[in-house]
Amino acid sequence: MFCGSGTGNRPVYRAEARNLGALLAKKNITLIFGGGKVGIMGVIADSMLAAGGACIGVMPENIASLEIAHDHLSELHIVETMPERKNLMATLSDAFIAFPGGFGTLDELSEILTFNQLRISDKPVGILNVNGYFDHLMRFIRHGAEEGFIREEHAKNLIIADHPEELLSRMTNYRPVSMEPWIRDIRKQGCPSG
Repeated sequence: MFCGSGTGNRPVYRAEARNLGALLAKKNITLIFGGGKVGIMGVIADSMLAAGGACIGVMPENIASLEIAHDHLSELHIVETMPERKNLMATLSDAFIAFPGGFGTLDELSEILTFNQLRISDKPVGILNVNGYFDHLMRFIRHGAEEGFIREEHAKNLIIADHPEELLSRMTNYRPVSMEPWIRDIRKQGCPSG
């Protein structure tokens, strides 16, 4: 789960975080997240734990030392750096969901989308578009595809839904796109001379 260390200005974000946490627990899906007790990440973890769900946190030592690590997780991994955190989260996870958040959420989402594009990871990547939060990002992705910087199949590989049930259903049925057309096109283009 990629999500914010803040809760946002609207109650809908906290409400949907609680709904998502309860749904994940009901479906016996383990939460792997940043490990904090603050913000949306704390709301989702609290909701899951209250419903009997399992939560695994991954947190860099310098952030854990600020005493914001969640106290009641199933597991908490303390790592040294943010890249280590992202790598461990990517290794432990079977799928990825971005919930509204800030720069950290955007960083994590961008990196895993790049891994997905390069087929370093074939795990499904979803966005829970609560309250239209990611609408501008979706416009950017469409614009990138129109301008020829994002391939259409890579844009379509991203699963976007407004409701948790729909998102989980679509992620369960995910099949990665073939990379072969992309590689074939790159080979045809060759390297531009400088």
